[in-house]
Amino acid sequence: MSDIMIPVEFRKLLNWILAEYKEEKTIFGIPEIKFYKKSDTTAFDFFGEKCETPIGPAAGPHTQSTPNIIAAYLTGSRFFELKTVQILDELDIEKPCIEATDEGYNTEWSTELTVTQAYGEYVKAWFLLHVLNKMFGLSKLDERAFIFNMSVGYDIKGIKSPKIDKFIEELKDASGNEVFQQCKKELKEAIKSGKIPNITDAEFVETISPKISNSITLSTMHGCPPEDQEAICKYFISEKKMHTFVKLNPTLHGYEYVKNVFEKAGYDHITLKEESFTHDMQYPAAVKMLHTLIDFAEKHSIQFGVKLSNTLAVKNDLGMLPTDEMYMSGRTLYPLTINLARKLSEEFDGKLPISYSGGADYFNIKDIFETGIRPITMATNLLKPGGYSRLTQIAELLDSSMQDIPSEIIDLEK
Repeated sequence: MSDIMIPVEFRKLLNWILAEYKEEKTIFGIPEIKFYKKSDTTAFDFFGEKCETPIGPAAGPHTQSTPNIIAAYLTGSRFFELKTVQILDELDIEKPCIEATDEGYNTEWSTELTVTQAYGEYVKAWFLLHVLNKMFGLSKLDERAFIFNMSVGYDIKGIKSPKIDKFIEELKDASGNEVFQQCKKELKEAIKSGKIPNITDAEFVETISPKISNSITLSTMHGCPPEDQEAICKYFISEKKMHTFVKLNPTLHGYEYVKNVFEKAGYDHITLKEESFTHDMQYPAAVKMLHTLIDFAEKHSIQFGVKLSNTLAVKNDLGMLPTDEMYMSGRTLYPLTINLARKLSEEFDGKLPISYSGGADYFNIKDIFETGIRPITMATNLLKPGGYSRLTQIAELLDSSMQDIPSEIIDLEK
């Protein structure tokens, strides 16, 4: 089996979905019994858009390809943090690059696809999610109730390059993009041919907005100086007019704190790198940067917040992945990320919006959401046995909490 990803054309994906469902009552292996159907019209507003569940896949393997995005949507995801793109888009990533027996480790970074291919995957997914919602009545709302959040990196020079600038602008408005127009044409043809159950009017395609994303999460390399992160965020806010979240690292806690947490929690097999903490942004600098960016975003009428948290760079002494350093994720991040969320919430009186990813699972996600933290994304948890079915369980678990959606202020006591 090749380890090179080859995108599938929109027409073939649509035919695949229709044929598999007709024959097996599954879509990309997801059985219909696991399709999540929203039972009411509750939703929260985020970036000026509706989102009917607060969960979804984090930027990573589950948002790299169209079928993965579809599988996540069918099982209850409504917030999609698209896999990160960057100017270097012809990477030779040694395999295996993910290890998730217990806590997760990876040695990948941005998408394995070219920027053009990645863009195509997101556009195809955009159309197909609208189709699936219409086919199965997954939402009770008359308007779209899911959000695509783009993720880009890693420095200002690459982000301002024509390649990445085109990616950003054509996710903001895809109407002039060739891939968008091709998907639109082929979807109309499929509807007119009577192929798609419960969709008979081809004018339905005209209701699919070309405005795919109005928000961005900045991902920078470990060790990126705060002044560089601040400059990129200001660029997104003032020049790109994008709602902006900046991803912060668990190293903000400091080496001794993280070391002590791991010892107390029984993770003494994880070998930390002290230089990862000293070379990374320090907590006082992060607070200063965030105060500046909060004020800057307010002046531009843009939503700004933080994504907590990035992975944690550790020594690769397992011998299972090919590089000297690997990036840790999953449940080991939970005590670090939730306490970083608490610390920053106290610093900003609960007024700093937080998008969460760090060890969220069925057993803690209700408590996380009821603090007012949202959205909450997952990656390592979905790599475990059960996979996407875990999302259906979690979406159903949060149904009752969505009845009383927390305010925009994070509850410090909770």
